[in-house]
Amino acid sequence: MTVSIRVASSPGEAHVAAVRGNRLLDYALWRPGSPDGVGDVHVGRVIAAVPAMAGAFVALADAEGFLPDSEGAKGLTAGTMLAVRITRAAQGSKGPRLTARADEAASGPVGLLRRGPGPAVRLAERYPVARVLVDDPAVAAALGADLGARVSVVGTVLDEDVAEAIDALSRPVVDLPGGARLSIWPTPALVAIDVDGAGALAGGRGRHEALNREVLPVLAEQIRLRNLSGGIVVDLAGMAARKRAALAPDFVRALAEDPLHPRFLGFTALGLAEIVRARVHPPLHELLSGPLAAGLAALRAVMGEYGRDPRGMKVVRAHPSVVSALETDGAALSDLARRTGRRVMLRSDPSLADMAWTLETENG
Repeated sequence: MTVSIRVASSPGEAHVAAVRGNRLLDYALWRPGSPDGVGDVHVGRVIAAVPAMAGAFVALADAEGFLPDSEGAKGLTAGTMLAVRITRAAQGSKGPRLTARADEAASGPVGLLRRGPGPAVRLAERYPVARVLVDDPAVAAALGADLGARVSVVGTVLDEDVAEAIDALSRPVVDLPGGARLSIWPTPALVAIDVDGAGALAGGRGRHEALNREVLPVLAEQIRLRNLSGGIVVDLAGMAARKRAALAPDFVRALAEDPLHPRFLGFTALGLAEIVRARVHPPLHELLSGPLAAGLAALRAVMGEYGRDPRGMKVVRAHPSVVSALETDGAALSDLARRTGRRVMLRSDPSLADMAWTLETENG
């Protein structure tokens, strides 16, 4: 069965899914107005070489990035202008990671030279013969510049099973056939995953090892679909810590198809499996939190209300951080205006809880 890339859009955002039949193979959340910057090429200026960190800090158009010595910083001095490409998105207080292997010459002042590929193009490159099915002609036209005749406009791009699989990625608990479940909890330091055998262990203690082996492919799939990164620890179901080492080859096999090549590091003294996966793009749980995620949810609600009654346009009253995020995004508000023919009004209300928003009538 062939693979297709599905792009289901809403104001300022799109679900991008690689699908075979009704199975979700890969997933990304695309926000054209707020790209994560990976793949962008900039003219940068070296701010300072930092030998203790084996690299240099480089000023970009709207951020400071870090260029390691191994990626071209060695021997550079403050004030040097050069072309750099972002290889890893910014994380928390850390700026983006850079490489000087940008295949372009620096020309002009500090600034953006070109954007890197978005999620739809990246997945289309991963599946080079897959058709790209899009539900919005404007989005299809934008993708057509890179993907040409592979792009088609269709009415509905996500069937019920795939839509549910995408929706489930926002929930911390994954229910598995037979009663087992995974609990996935990102923290600032690492991602903790618990395997709970529950009703699946009704066959007795001898069932623990078999159950954990069955769960590992699903666990690896969830890591990939949610784009979990950094340190990941897994607490398996029921097995004594000393017996868990027997599952090491199963971890390696389960992770082998991931394009980011996560590494299984072994087991801790407590029996926790350790995995490390490269962080390139922000993980899904980060994209689903914060003021922009709240603002885009508000725009989806406005769009829904407009579809039910196009005679009026709801006003979004929101916490100032949500209003600011929507105004800073380069596409969301104009995308909603394109779809409805009307501009939405935003009202900043500091009395609302952080990330909160509500819809009201225009004279509300």
